[in-house]
Amino acid sequence: MQVLLKCFWSLRSPCLFQAKRHFTSPLVSYYEAINLCEKEVPEYFNFASDVLDKWSQMETDGEKPQNAAFWWVSDQKEEVKWSFKELGVLSRKAANLLSGPCGLQRGDRIITVLPRIPEWWLLNVACIRTGIVLIPGTSQLTAKDLLYRLQASKAKCVVVTDSLAPEVDSIVSECNFLKNKLLVSEGRREGWLNFKDLFQAAPDEHNCVKTKSSEPMVIYFTSGSTGAPKMVEHSHCSYGIGFTVSGRYLMNLTPSDVFWNTSDTGWVKSAWSSVFAPWINGSCAFVHHLPQFEPAVILNTLSKYPITAFCTAPTAYRMLVQHDNNSYKFKSLRHCVTGGEPLNPEVMERWKTKTGLDIYEAYGQTETVTICANVKGMKIKPGSMGKACPPYNVQIVDDQGNIQPPGKEGDVAIQIQPKRPFCFFTQYLDNPEKTAASQRGSFYITGDRGIMDEEGYFWFVGRSDDVINSAGYRIGPFEVESALIEHPAVAESAVVSSPDPARGEVVKAFVVLSPAFLSHDPEKLTKELQEHVKRITAPYKYPRKVEFVQELPKTVAGKIQRNILRIQEWKKV
Repeated sequence: MQVLLKCFWSLRSPCLFQAKRHFTSPLVSYYEAINLCEKEVPEYFNFASDVLDKWSQMETDGEKPQNAAFWWVSDQKEEVKWSFKELGVLSRKAANLLSGPCGLQRGDRIITVLPRIPEWWLLNVACIRTGIVLIPGTSQLTAKDLLYRLQASKAKCVVVTDSLAPEVDSIVSECNFLKNKLLVSEGRREGWLNFKDLFQAAPDEHNCVKTKSSEPMVIYFTSGSTGAPKMVEHSHCSYGIGFTVSGRYLMNLTPSDVFWNTSDTGWVKSAWSSVFAPWINGSCAFVHHLPQFEPAVILNTLSKYPITAFCTAPTAYRMLVQHDNNSYKFKSLRHCVTGGEPLNPEVMERWKTKTGLDIYEAYGQTETVTICANVKGMKIKPGSMGKACPPYNVQIVDDQGNIQPPGKEGDVAIQIQPKRPFCFFTQYLDNPEKTAASQRGSFYITGDRGIMDEEGYFWFVGRSDDVINSAGYRIGPFEVESALIEHPAVAESAVVSSPDPARGEVVKAFVVLSPAFLSHDPEKLTKELQEHVKRITAPYKYPRKVEFVQELPKTVAGKIQRNILRIQEWKKV
């Protein structure tokens, strides 16, 4: 019982109950109780019928504040707005399209590789209504990436726009399981079904399938930051119920909020913050087409539209604070969130100076929902991932799976025995060895190194493979990168180990310079950065090697691939 109570620190603490500022519907309260293990997960659950259709009915009955469910704007200022009722009608048409002309059945898999366009959201809900398993991908995927995903998943249908259709056609002969190709485009293409034509002809009546909570709902390929991408399978209740708590407390959402999350549709954060978290809390999911990340577009949008809550990646916040944003006024914005990679405290301070708002950082993985978070009403410790989120019991463990005391570094782990959390991936699909290897004793090992302090806050050290061991000193790359980003010359950096005959390995920093420093003398700038890091953090952590580069290798989700840089370094030996 003590372990169970420890797991639920957050919703029992006064700071979180102070954050309950608003409308609470029986719908949200019920799923919140499941997150707290006050109620059992129902045997059957379907997000479309049990959540979206319930909001639609409340909307019709006047029991919900008037607010759109979905609000999309394009680069040309075109807008699409749907109520929950309209979302229901349109998603039923899309469901009939999938089960009719596309010939897909419950349990079949479909890969969607679409930019931020309304059809992506319709297909998400349509797949849930039909029991078809959705596999999202980013539009940055190459033909090789697509081939790998189609072959590994055995998907029967792929959905893309004009830009990727030629890539699919170039590899389709090697995809034996693929039955149909669906094109989201105004034009036509030989051998492809056209979404627009089929959607217009599709009826708007559809009976939602009755899915078991444990049935597969979505598969995400991992970012591939530590090897080939793996298929992570989630059930209907995992995401569909699991984001009730983080949506309400981390993102601080209510039915009157307009929430903008900038994530690419191929990244798991888009499902988290552009579908499940806002809609389970009855909020409006705001979307900007945003084909490229442009700080001016982001800032203009925050100024023009009544966006109350905003989420973007730490890299994006770094770019936004470097942009001249003194002329922008965010009249509606009241809450900011980030995740996906560690946020440097320097960036957090600069954002608050310019906007008056804190950034609430959270930590999670493709395999989970939110693991740790800084939530509204909680003291923020800059650089910390926050505290554990229900229903997870998060600990720092050693190589044998023993829980470590506060202040001791180890592996960030989630207890999965004797009872596996419901909001947790079911398996690495078709990879039982990897599934088994992720468990140590009664814990799932995240692959991240961290420390928990005396107050229960977690601190990220680095990926297990990223930690540098130099002459007996263990050095986490993030702390060095955080020190570097405080120097005005540094736009971005990645820190890895580099071979050294005396110390075994040393710290090496790959640095992308800010435009104003591109003409500076590299040798002098290297020494300046080294001395800067010595002043900011423990002197032994300074980068003994510095290399200036134009860009850093990243995954399609935008995460820095330190492993590529590390491999390059060690190949030089």
